[in-house]
Amino acid sequence: MRVEDLAACEAITRAAYYEVDRATFQRSWPDPAPRSEAGRADWLAKSRHKLTTDPGGCWVAEEDGVVVGLATSLRRELMWILCSFAVAPEAQGRGLGTLLLDAATRYGDGCLRGMFIASQDQGALHRYRRAGFDLHPQMVLWGSVSRAVLPAVPYVREGTAADRDLCDSLDRRTRGAAHGPDHALLAEQFRLIVIDHPAGQGYAYVSRTGGVQCLAAESRRTAASLLWESLAATDPDTPVEIPRVSTANQWALDVATAARLEIHSRNFLATRHLKPPAPYIPHSTFL
Repeated sequence: MRVEDLAACEAITRAAYYEVDRATFQRSWPDPAPRSEAGRADWLAKSRHKLTTDPGGCWVAEEDGVVVGLATSLRRELMWILCSFAVAPEAQGRGLGTLLLDAATRYGDGCLRGMFIASQDQGALHRYRRAGFDLHPQMVLWGSVSRAVLPAVPYVREGTAADRDLCDSLDRRTRGAAHGPDHALLAEQFRLIVIDHPAGQGYAYVSRTGGVQCLAAESRRTAASLLWESLAATDPDTPVEIPRVSTANQWALDVATAARLEIHSRNFLATRHLKPPAPYIPHSTFL
């Protein structure tokens, strides 16, 4: 993959992911929507970051000089992460997806563990299972948060670049590998909040509209405090969405219940030689 391929890759993933969302949409889920302009800018920033840190993990498929598919992946310490994987509809059924996934997977040779988010696409799920990945159901928490249900949360402070070592340490304790250089980009896109106290340690990246985008903590109590703090940043008149909650993180469902959020099943966490991390909520790209 080259930098000049990114616009075409973004368009492919925007169309492909939206089509999967529409095809697998259930009435109980929040309505799917195409990637917004802000989401498009975030996707391009994350992809430029991946090309800088892991060029060997980023691949495209071309037909007659036109990009028709892509797979991007990262290596973080001994963890391999699949970030993006899509083939344009008109190019599907010709084996390009298998070739792309094989190329990205080879980039992870020597890694002890692997992890990524898998959509409801049945063909992709079968491909991942044949590649040796376990599939763990995930949930999304959704709804508006009343100010009346918010508890007082002690020990939370704003995070800074000086907290990177703490964040990496929590990453290793929860998911088995640090985010390393990804923390710099995450801090540009989200608000970092931290608990670093004898009562517990943890961090979370909070989106512009509130709600967790990535969270790691040493205990469920600390994780719940961080999740509550992220909910306090929401607009009570606007629903918040917290995706990618695996079944290993029942503490998050306790918060959702107390906050009167809806709980829906959506997508899978794919892992190899790794139990679903907890207490942990992964980022959509960097996990």
